Order: sequence, then C-alpha cells, then structure tokens
Amino acid sequence: MTRPVTKVIYKPDSQSTEEFTIIVIPEEYKKWKGGDTTIPLTEVVDSFKVFSSSQGAQGILGLASKQQLDTVFGTHNDIDVVTKILKEGREQGADGIRKGGLPTSLNVTRGSDVPQ
Repeated sequence: MTRPVTKVIYKPDSQSTEEFTIIVIPEEYKKWKGGDTTIPLTEVVDSFKVFSSSQGAQGILGLASKQQLDTVFGTHNDIDVVTKILKEGREQGADGIRKGGLPTSLNVTRGSDVPQ
C-alpha cells in the first residue's frame, strides 16, 4: 500500500553534516504546523523512530541512538525529540515510499528478490 509521506529533517546547526529525520503524514503535519496542536502526534508522524545521518541529505539513514539524542536534544524522550524536530525541522517530500519502508520500484538487474 502506497501512501504519501514526507520527511522532516532537523539539522543541529548550519555547519553540521549530522541530520535527524522523522517521517510524517503530509496533510496532518501541515495542519499541526499551521497551529492545530489538537491533532495527536500519533496522527502526525508515521512512527516515533528518529533516523540520523552524518553524511547529509544523501547519506544512509540509521536509527539515532539514545546517546546521540541526549547530546543533540538534551533528552532521548521520543515525544520531546519528535516535537522539536516537527517545530524546527524543514519539510522535504519523499516520493515512492511505501508503508514498511520498501521502495516502490527495485532495480531488477541487481537480482533483488524483494516482492513489490
């Protein structure tokens, strides 16, 4: 099942290559960001997983460790971290992501046997 998702990316400072990313539901995020804080965060975010990359936008995303979150955000509480990313991060569209994280098209010449 394909549904539209958007990434929200937070960069601790302009000189840093480290980025933290969460996946949001675009319609609900726009409403929440516009001031409708009555929307529960569980409807705004796809999950409370925070991803990190130290290679910038083109880097491979991995789950952020508690230590990374404590260092950058002063806490590893998922609600506090996600709220800060939602408020201070920048939105970036992410076409072709399906629930479950698999791409909608695979390079068949790679020999991948992941079902589509």
